[in-house]
This record gives sequence, structure tokens and C-alpha cells, in this order.
Amino acid sequence: MCMSTIAVIDYGGSNLRSVAKAVETVADARDRVIVTEDAAAIARAARVVFPGQGAIGTCMQRLREAGLVDVVRQAARSRPFLGICLGLQSLMTDSDEDGGTDCLDIFPGGVRRFPLEPPPAADGTPRKVPHMGWNEVAWTGPHPLISGITSGARFYFVHSYYVVPADDAVTIGQTSYIGTFTSALAADFVFATQFHPEKSSQAGLSLLRNFVAWDGAPD
Repeated sequence: MCMSTIAVIDYGGSNLRSVAKAVETVADARDRVIVTEDAAAIARAARVVFPGQGAIGTCMQRLREAGLVDVVRQAARSRPFLGICLGLQSLMTDSDEDGGTDCLDIFPGGVRRFPLEPPPAADGTPRKVPHMGWNEVAWTGPHPLISGITSGARFYFVHSYYVVPADDAVTIGQTSYIGTFTSALAADFVFATQFHPEKSSQAGLSLLRNFVAWDGAPD
């Protein structure tokens, strides 16, 4: 049996094991899921998952220290690549977090913070930052990774920052909280989400299952 490797990038962040376990749950018997910081192993992998929680400044510093910046950029341009939460934000040009941080610049655009004191919802319900909990994602178009997942399906979020792509065409999912923001981005070999598929019950597992089966070919 010919094994296919799915690499979960380990840059020293948290939540890696839960992501790996979720991918293993939906993976084919021929798929081997590894959690690794080894650049050569990531470069050899058939698919790459870049999860993340925490601060973007620390994330980018650890990527540089581990020599992973170039291999992450190359993976995103050449094979099925799934970014999750901070793994989405890192793909942008820069972030307001940590006093301003240069990111991977794979997609032009920035990462902005929700207001420190957001106004209440229309019904008077207070809104807090971080945006934490279940919320709906409205798809803006078709994509293999969202096949079988209804627009408006609920996913789990934990974040204080959100991405603002320079090109609206890369937005594949939108969510309303305080305002409407890009909660999923897709272009060529990349699909990236602000929400956590690994924490999002059946909708999240369906997205991960679609990723494992996706060949990454642009539509």
C-alpha cells in the first residue's frame, strides 16, 4: 500500500494534537498524519495543515527560528494546504497584532482587531472580544472543501483578530459578528478558515474529510 503523508505543522503552538486527531478520524487508511517541525518532512508531504492559536508575533518568530517560512510558502503554492485560525492570519501581508507584524504575504491584505469595546447587538445583547463560540458561516461560492456543508452551517470560533483580504474574490466564507468578516479564504491550493474545524462537530469533520480527498487542483 502506497502511503500518503499529511503534515500538521508544529511551530510550537497549542492545539496541534487535537487537529491531528481530527484529521486522523477522517483520513483514509493510506494516509499517515504526522505532527512535525521538520522542513524536509513538510516539503515531502502530499498535504499540509497549518493550525494555530496564540499571538501572530510569536508564531512568525518561531517559523523563522525553525527555518519554516520558505517551506510553508512553497507548500501553500504547490499542494493541498489547509490553514486554521492563526494559520489563516499568517497567510496575509501583515497583522496589527503585537504592535504590527509582518506575515507570510501569500495573500495581499491585513489582519485587524475587533473593537476593544464593541457596541451591543441590535437586541441589546452585549458583544465581547474575543469572538468565542459557535457562529454561522455563509459560503460565497462553491469549493470542493465545502461540498455537502450547508451555507449557514455553524462552526466554532475563538479570535480577537480577523483577516481583510485585498481581493474580495478569495473570500469563500463570511460570518457576522460586530460586522461581517472573512471567515474562510480559498485560492488555488489553499483553503483557510478563521474557525476551528476540529472543534466544529460534524460540519468541521465534513470539511476535514473533503480536504483529505481534495487534490488541490484549482477549479
